[in-house]
Amino acid sequence: MAAMDIQDNLLGNSWVDSSWIPILNSGSILDYFSERSKPFYDRTCNNEVVKMQRLTLELLNQMVEVEYILLHAQEPILFIISKQQQQCPAQVIPLADYYIIAGVIYQAPDLGSVINSRKKLAGHGGASAFDEAMSWCRYHPSKGYWWHFKDDEDQKEEEPNFREKFPSKFVQQKSEEKPVPVDQTKKEAEPIPETVKSEDMETTKNVQQTALKLHETRGQRCAK
Repeated sequence: MAAMDIQDNLLGNSWVDSSWIPILNSGSILDYFSERSKPFYDRTCNNEVVKMQRLTLELLNQMVEVEYILLHAQEPILFIISKQQQQCPAQVIPLADYYIIAGVIYQAPDLGSVINSRKKLAGHGGASAFDEAMSWCRYHPSKGYWWHFKDDEDQKEEEPNFREKFPSKFVQQKSEEKPVPVDQTKKEAEPIPETVKSEDMETTKNVQQTALKLHETRGQRCAK
């Protein structure tokens, strides 16, 4: 299909007239398409001349310039209309195709539009993947480049939480010893309270002072 002009590029438009849908067939589809309110119809075409002069469509083969023909019909759901420029009865140049599905008219995309759309879609996907990959890339002068993924951070955060949620109930201090309950090791390793330590220190001081006084008293008696 030849490339379409910018004025003929109506790929985003559609048109429908619900009052025509029950009577659409191969004989009435061109009349339905030639409604003046449709954005796809060119009023300067040969079809409009034949319609205004009340001529038969067979005369289109003897005329030149732009015309519309029914290219394919699958009644009552699908019709394909071709816009073409007739140079002579034996030579025509396709300009655009239109398909009608359930009474709704659309313009069929040309090959160039399909390729450009695919290229833009592929380019957008590639650019998105490249940006995503660059977001995980890290660099340091002493280390160089490396990948830093979010999964690594999640694993590091989950490890302490897992240990806190499921603490170990037994501990084995040496390989040759049997596992011991954690509660028992805590009791054995509990530090002496500060109050007990202070009382022991005071008791020791009192004993030392008493022994010193007794020693001095004995010394005085011996001197007498």
